[in-house]
Amino acid sequence: MKSSRNKTIDFDAADGAHYLERCLHVSGTPRIQDILDRTICGDLFEIISCLPGAFADLMIADPPYNLDKDFHSGKFKKTSDELYEKYTDSWLRAVLPVLKKDASVYVCCDWESSPVIGTVLKKYFHVRNRITWQREKGRGAAANWKNGMEDIWFATNSNTYTFNLESVKIRKRVIAPYRNNGKPRDWEETASGKFRNTCPSNFWDDISVPYWSMPENTAHPTQKPEKLLAKLILASSNPGDTVFDPFLGSGSTSVTAKKLDRHYVGIEISEKYCAWAEKRLEMAEHDKSVQGYADGVFWERNTAALQKNARKRSK
Repeated sequence: MKSSRNKTIDFDAADGAHYLERCLHVSGTPRIQDILDRTICGDLFEIISCLPGAFADLMIADPPYNLDKDFHSGKFKKTSDELYEKYTDSWLRAVLPVLKKDASVYVCCDWESSPVIGTVLKKYFHVRNRITWQREKGRGAAANWKNGMEDIWFATNSNTYTFNLESVKIRKRVIAPYRNNGKPRDWEETASGKFRNTCPSNFWDDISVPYWSMPENTAHPTQKPEKLLAKLILASSNPGDTVFDPFLGSGSTSVTAKKLDRHYVGIEISEKYCAWAEKRLEMAEHDKSVQGYADGVFWERNTAALQKNARKRSK
């Protein structure tokens, strides 16, 4: 029995049949209005060629890392770098037709698969940066450094692309405030304390991995936090744009896109994960909050009380 505080979403596809019924099973050639704001259940490689062309303003992909991993409905087996490169090349080539000319692309990976992902991305896109984000709970290791980091490659389809810097500022507490003529210099004093909104770098240390007491948490083994996805979506798309995720998992990309007033299209092969995604999309109808994002800025980790005060003031 789960604790009453345990909010983890974890049920079988049979138990979530009413959610699974909301998903789209592609047959024929659907129109853009048929796939918009839908969870598509099926195999990416069988579905992608049927979808309309050039509909996605932003793609966020979290493919299986080159690790042995049990995804409930199937296992991904670690292979050689050469074979993983071929796999990466095959799915990237497959998704190219659905991306707009000015689309941006983010691909998640770990330190071992990161060089492979970067190499293949350079074949098809303009690689802009590599983000490294810190998991506050890394895997322990007896004879190695603990693995507490993951990468996200940022690329664009052309030299014309969206990047909303002001939408992804980070609010940091000011410890040693500077003043000019007695007035704050590059910071502001609020009822919650002294803060500075700073430009984001390509190292993120403010992300909390979902855990059992968070409403967004699911039993998916590699779920990405909504806060992380919110940064990518706000930076590289605009309200009303379409965000595409070819490896949707438990729905984090679609849910976050919905909360931020974007359209979404997600493909997921697991019926169980599709049902979880639809459950979360239903929850997003009533709660559009993103943990760690309030008052139009991203907050440092462990500032929940300050964020709550900011939300109250904005209402």
